[in-house]
Amino acid sequence: MKVLLVSPVFHGYWHAIAAALAAHGHVVTTHRYDGGDAGRRLRNAVAHRVPVARPRAARLTTQSAIAALEAVRPDAVLVVKGDVLGSAWWDALTRSRARTALWLYDELERMNHAPAVLRAVETVYSYSPRDVEALRRAGVPARFLPDGYDSLTDFRVRPSGAITFVGARYAAREQSLAMLAARGIPVAAYGREWSRYPWDVIRTGRLRSAGVPSHRDLSRAEYYGVMAGSLATLNVHGDGHDGLSMRTFEASGVGALQLIDRTDAAEFYEPGRELLVFHSDAELVDHIQRARRDPVWATGIRTAGRRRTMARHTLVHRMGEVQEAWL
Repeated sequence: MKVLLVSPVFHGYWHAIAAALAAHGHVVTTHRYDGGDAGRRLRNAVAHRVPVARPRAARLTTQSAIAALEAVRPDAVLVVKGDVLGSAWWDALTRSRARTALWLYDELERMNHAPAVLRAVETVYSYSPRDVEALRRAGVPARFLPDGYDSLTDFRVRPSGAITFVGARYAAREQSLAMLAARGIPVAAYGREWSRYPWDVIRTGRLRSAGVPSHRDLSRAEYYGVMAGSLATLNVHGDGHDGLSMRTFEASGVGALQLIDRTDAAEFYEPGRELLVFHSDAELVDHIQRARRDPVWATGIRTAGRRRTMARHTLVHRMGEVQEAWL
């Protein structure tokens, strides 16, 4: 099939999704609706910060997506997130008669999708079981589609004795890292919200340091290497997320020793054998201390988690589920 992927730039996942679709034999064209030249990127950044600039930015973003749709004339369209696209886009998508799907990798409450738009899409996929149920009750054709691991990206392992964290700076994550650091356990956080680089501080507004060793954003290949090479990598969701993050599948996928705060990870991995679940600071520290004492045990968990991921939880698997609805 000729597939148009309409996606945000976010951490290059557009490339991973396109490659996963291509692995199933589809011819994929990607339109990155918040990417493009320096002028477009600046416009989008300003709109994010300045509300009065948003209507014009949304209009131009929508027009650009429609132009891509008309140029490609696809058999199927997969929109990722897409909440900045205006009603004209969704109307054009309906008129195109292409098979359609929308994949939401974040909770609905963090996005701005009108119910009428969601009902117009052939299938809405969400990583949030709670949102899937809510959408179905509202008459939206919704399916659960978990996040996954980009198994098609090569990476170089970056050995480290630290406990690493890669991702946004939420309070629960900051508290866990600070707790470990206070106990003398080496930690390292990666991402623009942790970074003390002047431009990152300006653009995120994070004037206060988290008080732990921190680094700038990394590419996915780079942070895959960081997770794989660290003593263990931390995956803290806190109370604000229903679905399991990309990091859940990426950490185990790259062969990292994953420390996760979600018991529902057991739906995908066997706790204690393929990853380590913690419910308290004391349990988290116990896991880390055992990994230090018993590297053979830790290696066994890494190996089993990677094996499970490669067998069932890659983005190629996830795009296989999407294409099943189209074929």
